[in-house]
This record gives sequence, C-alpha cells and structure tokens, in this order.
Amino acid sequence: MSNKAGLGLPAQKIKTNNMKKIVLALTLILGVAMANAQVLSEDQFKQEKDTTRPEGWVKSGTITFLINQSAFSNWLAGGENNIAGNIGLNYDFNYAKGDWTWDNKIIASYGLTKIKDQNTRKTDDRLELNSLVGKLAGGKWSYSFFANFRTQFTDGFDYPNDEDEDYPTSGFFKPAYLTFGPGMLWKKNDNLKFNLAPLTSKMTFLSGEVYTYDGTNFVSSDDVETFGIDPGENMRYELGFYAAGYYKFDLMPNVSAENILSLYSNYLEDPQNVDLDYTLNLVMKINDYLSTNLTFQTIYDDNAYKGFQVREVFGLGVNFGF
Repeated sequence: MSNKAGLGLPAQKIKTNNMKKIVLALTLILGVAMANAQVLSEDQFKQEKDTTRPEGWVKSGTITFLINQSAFSNWLAGGENNIAGNIGLNYDFNYAKGDWTWDNKIIASYGLTKIKDQNTRKTDDRLELNSLVGKLAGGKWSYSFFANFRTQFTDGFDYPNDEDEDYPTSGFFKPAYLTFGPGMLWKKNDNLKFNLAPLTSKMTFLSGEVYTYDGTNFVSSDDVETFGIDPGENMRYELGFYAAGYYKFDLMPNVSAENILSLYSNYLEDPQNVDLDYTLNLVMKINDYLSTNLTFQTIYDDNAYKGFQVREVFGLGVNFGF
C-alpha cells in the first residue's frame, strides 16, 4: 500500500481522515446555521416573514424558440448550408402559506441541427425538475427538504466516432439522477437563496444499455463501469453533502442573468471529488416577444466523465410568457 511522502501514513487512512475533516467542517457549518435559527412566536413570525411575497400560488414561465441559420451560394470562402433550432421551457410555480414555502422549477430544452449532406443531429437535450419545501425557523433561515431530478429526452451519440448512430452513449433514464435530502435554506426572496443539505441521498439510474468509446471501439455498459454504475447493474447510491444556490439579477435594463449552482460531495467514496453543475442563463430583451439568449452550462462529475463538460447555446429567441 502506498504511503504519503514524508508522513508514512497509509493512503486509505489519509483518505479516511480527509473525509472526517470534510464531514466535521460541513457539520459545523450546518450547526452554526441551526444555532442562529429559532422557532418563532406568532409576533416574531409576522416580523420575520417575507411580506413582499403574496400567499398562495405564484406561477410564471417562458417558452423560448432559438433559431440559427446559414446559407451560402458561390461563396468562395467556403461554408455549409445549415439550420438549427432549439426550444426551451423555464417554469416556476411557487407556493406560500403562513411560515411554509414550496418552490418548484421545471427546466427543459431540446435542439436539432441540419447540415447539408449530414443527418439531423441533436444539439441540446435537458430535463430537470426541482422542488424545495421550507418552514421558517428564524431570520431568513428555514428548515428545508429538497428534491432534484435530471435526465434527457432522447438518445445521444458520439458523432465523430459513431456516424451511423449505432451506439447510443446516453438517453432517457440513461442515466437519470434523483437527489434529495433535509437541510437548511437561506432565502432573501425568490431571486436569491441557497440551501445546505448535509445528509443528501443521490441515486443514479441506468434503464438500458449505453456505450463508451475507448479510443478504438465502443464498449457496452454491460461490460464496463458507466456513470459510476457497475457493469450489469442499473443503480448507484451515494450519501453526501449538497449545496445549491440561485441568484437572478438585472445586469442593466432589459438584460437579466440567472445563475444556478449545485455542489455535491459523496461521503462514501472520494469525498474530495466534488460534483459541480453551474448554469448561466443570460437574456437580452429586445421587446415582449424577441430576445437574444445565451445559455452556458458546465458540469464536473468524475463518475460520468473525468473532466469538465461544457454546453453553450446562443441565438435569437422568440419568447412566449405564461
């Protein structure tokens, strides 16, 4: 067994000590938060609650169509005719009653592109559901319970290596992620909040066979570990610390920036490898129906891919609010 240079400690012991330090630090953070929170009397509750938010349901959403198109004729510099389109849904439905709040968000997007002499290819595919229940404890803190579900709609392919699309690398419920747990919520308003959940369960599902390109051939998930799931299995369970933040603000008139961040550390295996998912939605409004939209997302999850995954979508948007 390898030792850490200069200390002579077994690697497994070092890993265990690091995990204990992480757990202790995260527990202290939550302990401070809970120590500052208190169950409110009726008079205190009236002073502490967010009076800017009406009770009952508050619903708002936007459906956006993004369009990109290029055409060439006798264009000596070169280029291929192409057309691309994306449809996106961002919908919030939040509830407040007394000292309880229940915030829900649906994020969905799908995009296709057609380039001359090539088959239609997918450019975007995302389905995410978020739900967060909070009960006011004190100040801007609430006891909370959250759930997050993520997957995609259709099969994805490694296009440079799989031109015939015989080997899907992902798909609907291939994988799907379900994350949930209790915690503490700090919330100033619907546009600024974060949640800390030190006992979060994360379940990864794989409903069918997918493939991974190893540099030479495509290898089945029945033969190798895929998305952290052992060969032939269809689920992986993790227990860890989850932190999530949401911040939406106006950069300038008619330009809004929505930031969504989540972090996760698995206590049971490699807690130092923190999963990260960050999304920036930048909307530059032209009028009530037209806008220029930029979506940037980066993911780090070493069970899926040992490196940063990056997604960027930019185009003219046609928006329908409801």
